Amino acid sequence: MSFWTAIVLIVAISTISGVFIERYKAMGRIGQQSRTPRQEHDLSAAERHEINDLRERIKVLERIATDGNSLDAQETKRIAAEIDALRDKQAD
Repeated sequence: MSFWTAIVLIVAISTISGVFIERYKAMGRIGQQSRTPRQEHDLSAAERHEINDLRERIKVLERIATDGNSLDAQETKRIAAEIDALRDKQAD
């Protein structure tokens, strides 16, 4: 193997390895140590309590957003409005 062949092989190997490293970084397999959030066991009791409270609030908001727009909820609102209208007619 000549000197120039060895140089070309070294450059090719380093280029190919650089491409693979960037590919795996983009896929999230390498370098996650600096980008991962704190683990659950690293949190204090107050932080865990706050996170649990926020999760419960999100669940309630999701239920409000989805339940209020379902067909059953719309039908219930329509029936309640009809009952209120009948009560108003009886009061007059």
